[in-house]
Amino acid sequence: MSVITILSGLASAVGYVAFNGTSPDIIAGTTAVAAGAILAMLSDTMIPEAFQEAHDFAGLITVGGVLAAFALTKMGA
Repeated sequence: MSVITILSGLASAVGYVAFNGTSPDIIAGTTAVAAGAILAMLSDTMIPEAFQEAHDFAGLITVGGVLAAFALTKMGA
């Protein structure tokens, strides 16, 4: 567990240095890819369990959660 923490910190530092001074479009594209990766990981891990509980509403609940997160990020901007 501590190895993952250290590697995540190093990756964050490398990303900060590598993307320092780049255009906002590149940063937005990179952030979108990262968000897609997180959503793919969550759906692979959690949606089968959610489908057992919520059945047909699992997809709708997932979309609602993504839209709520998007709206919350825009409220802070």
